[in-house]
Amino acid sequence: MKIREKLQKELNKKYAPASLINFRFSRYDVALKTDEDGNPVLLFIGKADENGMIKGERFSRRLVKDPSGRVLKDHRDNQGKV
Repeated sequence: MKIREKLQKELNKKYAPASLINFRFSRYDVALKTDEDGNPVLLFIGKADENGMIKGERFSRRLVKDPSGRVLKDHRDNQGKV
């Protein structure tokens, strides 16, 4: 599975720092874990079960910044099925 443009727009937003955000996107359930700046760094996308655990795919985000805070690298890696 690849991250499409519409979902990428949702992932580029800032969220509450150091939290877990759950929402529904199209036909998928999504869970985001954010860093201390509110950037989504861990993404689970798939179908949630009755306990709220998502069965699907996991993506991690690699965010490299310079000392002034400017983003040098920003990409997501598919970590496989969960």
